[in-house]
Amino acid sequence: METSAGATTGTAAAPGPGRSRLAHPALLLLAIVLASLNMRAALSSVSPLVSELAQEYGLSSATGSLVTSVPVLFLGAGAVVAPWLGRRYGAERVLFTALLLLAAGVVVRVLPSTAALFGGGVLVGTAIALLNVLMPGLVKRDFPDRAAAMTSVYTGAMIAGATLGAAASVPLERALGGWRGSLASWSVLACVAALAWLPQLLIRRAPLQTHTRVGAGTGTGTGTGTGTAVAPETVAHALERRSVWRSPLAWQVTLFMGFQSLWTYVLIAWMPTIFTDHGMDRSTAGVVFAFNNLVQVAGAFAVPLLAGRMRSQRPLIALVTSMVAAGYVGLMVAPVEGAWLWSAALGIGQGGAVGLALTLIVLRSGDAMTAARLSGMAQTVGYLLAAFGPLAAGTLHQATGSWTAPIVTVLGVCAAALVVGLLAARDRTV
Repeated sequence: METSAGATTGTAAAPGPGRSRLAHPALLLLAIVLASLNMRAALSSVSPLVSELAQEYGLSSATGSLVTSVPVLFLGAGAVVAPWLGRRYGAERVLFTALLLLAAGVVVRVLPSTAALFGGGVLVGTAIALLNVLMPGLVKRDFPDRAAAMTSVYTGAMIAGATLGAAASVPLERALGGWRGSLASWSVLACVAALAWLPQLLIRRAPLQTHTRVGAGTGTGTGTGTGTAVAPETVAHALERRSVWRSPLAWQVTLFMGFQSLWTYVLIAWMPTIFTDHGMDRSTAGVVFAFNNLVQVAGAFAVPLLAGRMRSQRPLIALVTSMVAAGYVGLMVAPVEGAWLWSAALGIGQGGAVGLALTLIVLRSGDAMTAARLSGMAQTVGYLLAAFGPLAAGTLHQATGSWTAPIVTVLGVCAAALVVGLLAARDRTV
């Protein structure tokens, strides 16, 4: 069921026994930021080292792309079970476990075998999927009146983690004696984030629950509605019957998530290689790639804040897709000469797009439970779709000996993202 956001069903936290109090808000904010730093770092840290991994294991371009594609594939597969795990065990407990699983996957990935390389990627992708899916619902639940602002905070931290991973990968390789030490070091960040979740975990918060009030409130489903209270059990049964998988709006949000993820993971997998294939040295390519990730922070932080102040986010959809398309065109026509310019355009577009995709999940949801389910759907389908991007790009490059065909294909994805994004940005709720 879709409704205009101007008459949406408001939600507020139930104060009853189903929910326990938070730890200090500053501790919760710290835990969210540290967890978010881990949502890309273990992925972006691999990209500058793909050539070393491929050389050591004798991987072709297509097979080498699986080093980055396998974790992305399991971002989608892990998202299938994340909403159920959150309801069954509570978001905090699952997030804590996901961070420990991430640390383990990072270590397994550097063990001396191809099976460990890809098996560790499975663990890494699954762990990050749990973080990705549960964070929007947790933000919707614990910060209902500041959901867009908090989305910008954790999205910005996620991109900052990606920047750190990209920038530090090669220096860590040199400092720690090889790519294994470099990749393994990111397990420390995951362990630190897990420790930060302990205060919330010890409070033993209940799974996501909502208390819904139906009335003539206005807003974007952030708890501002007023009206006659509805029995919680009645609301629970209605929410159980409502399936986001049957909502056209939910599919529009989902496809925008998938298309923007695809163009991002193609760059995570191949951007440094595109530069080095055109004559740039590896260290400079790594720095430019890190710059691309750094610039994403600006878009990831600013766009959700703007989106939360707009009834329709269509102008932002047009802006971010256009910048990404322009950056890809630049990579095709003058990759080295304009590397910094293209990286900047792509970075603002990429960061803005992922921030907007995550914000749309919150803004298009009428309550925290729907947000968790829409997040699960969007990230299941979205990342399964995105997982084919690096593999398809690598295969096209291997078949044609050029990056032109992969880039033209991604430009088609940008056009599709614009279409579904304009539909998803309408002032409606699932």
